[in-house]
Amino acid sequence: MAIILFVAGDHRIVRQGLCALLRTEPDFRVAGEAADGSETLRRVERLRPDVLVMDLMMPGLGGLETARQVVRLSPRTRIVVLSMHSNEAYVVESLRAGAVAYVLKESGADELIRAVREAAAGRRFLSPAISQESLEVYMRKADKPARDPYETLTVREREVFHLTAEGQSGVVVAERLFISPRTVESHRANLMRKLGLRNHKELIRYAAKRGIFL
Repeated sequence: MAIILFVAGDHRIVRQGLCALLRTEPDFRVAGEAADGSETLRRVERLRPDVLVMDLMMPGLGGLETARQVVRLSPRTRIVVLSMHSNEAYVVESLRAGAVAYVLKESGADELIRAVREAAAGRRFLSPAISQESLEVYMRKADKPARDPYETLTVREREVFHLTAEGQSGVVVAERLFISPRTVESHRANLMRKLGLRNHKELIRYAAKRGIFL
């Protein structure tokens, strides 16, 4: 039986490369592709693929929120996240959002194909580069309800937080998220209030402590 796939990512050449790679497997069928979260939701709800292969960082509706809504709109669709980030915060948040597999972009083709097969079978998969001893810790954290202030942040506030921690300016954050610089500042003020942070230096220290600052 064929495994029906959908591919989402904002870089067209990368997305097309993924589709071409996945189509080399005789039992894989790529039903479609999308460049952003909103388009992904519309098409996944209609197509109901077995597996969604999705870039974690997408414009507009971010990857985490897209994953959460896919789980609601198409519960049988398994989510494979592609990411450049190997640190705990990104892995745990992706699993909490509904992903069953987390693949690093530095991985080889065989690793992605294996992740898709594991996801289609309903099993979790993490790139081997993420240490095996960390696997159980990640799984426990993903399954355990979070109770720290960070979990009170909205999806957009988290995206602003992550990009700010990575050193992006307000203007760049606005461009990446397709919102105005003024909206970025509003989200930044709200997230700092929720986290009890007083200035940018404290935000960076907080991000480093959580393993988000790269």
